[in-house]
Amino acid sequence: MEVLYSILCYSVVFLYGIIIGSFLNVCIFRIPKKESVSKSRSHCMACGYQLRWYDLVPIMSYVCLKGRCRKCREKISIQYPLVEALNGILYVIVFLANGYNLTSVIFCLVVSALIVLSVIDWRIYEIPLSVNIVIFLLAVCHTAIDYQNWISYVIGMVAVSAVLALLYYFSGGKAIGGGDVKLMAAAGLLLGWQKIIVAFLLGCVIGSVIHVLRMKIEKTGSVLAMGPYLSAGIVLAMLWGDEMIRWYLRLCGINI
Repeated sequence: MEVLYSILCYSVVFLYGIIIGSFLNVCIFRIPKKESVSKSRSHCMACGYQLRWYDLVPIMSYVCLKGRCRKCREKISIQYPLVEALNGILYVIVFLANGYNLTSVIFCLVVSALIVLSVIDWRIYEIPLSVNIVIFLLAVCHTAIDYQNWISYVIGMVAVSAVLALLYYFSGGKAIGGGDVKLMAAAGLLLGWQKIIVAFLLGCVIGSVIHVLRMKIEKTGSVLAMGPYLSAGIVLAMLWGDEMIRWYLRLCGINI
């Protein structure tokens, strides 16, 4: 009975995740164009056909329509179901790792913001300020919940971002983007100084490995969007940062 209850709960979490994932796609397409994400109805990017409610069922609508617009039959980007599915899966992982609590809700919303940020940065090499503000506000909420450790979170806000800000200033923005600096400040307030350092190191390692492979395979240039890689590091540190820190300390022979 307990197993069935858990399956039901995680199914609901996944359902909410893919529904919110559908909204994330709207944000990804409209934010770079400075369009409202709430005032205008969803429509086909090719013919302008206004989508009905049965065209907007996450994942299922894409499958049923075979990835094409109902009216003009133009192909629909595979991004739609991928973002929806990814958001739903990550929501389940967050609750599995952190349990059923308010912190998990905040972390899920942060994950959604990071998905939007990552896709936009990957496409146009720019991190929207509005998304960083959302992450910052969620970080403030999380700090308020764990107010006993507020000093750690405040230090985290500058632990990495201050160094990156100096790098940004002295390189004239060539070494790091201003959006990356703001992202690490907001994420630092969310994670605290120890885990934001872990997040940054993970992001750098992931970015280095993947981008070198892309340069070899896809012949891409040396310029890379750091947002997706930093976001991956933030998510990993957010979920398992404490375990990583304890593992590293034990490896160094430090008992805690």
